[in-house]
Amino acid sequence: METKKIYELHEEHKEWLNNLAFYKDEIKVMQNRISEVASKNSSADVLKQIEHFQNQLIIQRNNIDELCHSINDHENYLENRVNENPTAVDHRKVNDHPKMRDSYSSFDKVFNELRKELNTFLTKWM
Repeated sequence: METKKIYELHEEHKEWLNNLAFYKDEIKVMQNRISEVASKNSSADVLKQIEHFQNQLIIQRNNIDELCHSINDHENYLENRVNENPTAVDHRKVNDHPKMRDSYSSFDKVFNELRKELNTFLTKWM
């Protein structure tokens, strides 16, 4: 298993958590835009698509919460390694977290695809 320096993983965690907070705020904006379309359109086809997007946003909000929880757990692990032996922490290495990186990358890809799909829908109906 590969190792990385503790501070490298910590910086990666901070970046991910900041991005996830941004995505969570973006979900609120997306929901408002969906509500705006819903208030102006009552056709069955549009309402079906609105429901689809609302469900996707709920799923993505849950995914964000799960990722944040996993990242914070790993951050606690790193903190415990530092507290066990604070000497030369800048050079110490721990096991990398490729599964978490893959989870984040997958989420990021899915979220961006959803954003693109929603923007196409909104452009058509706003």
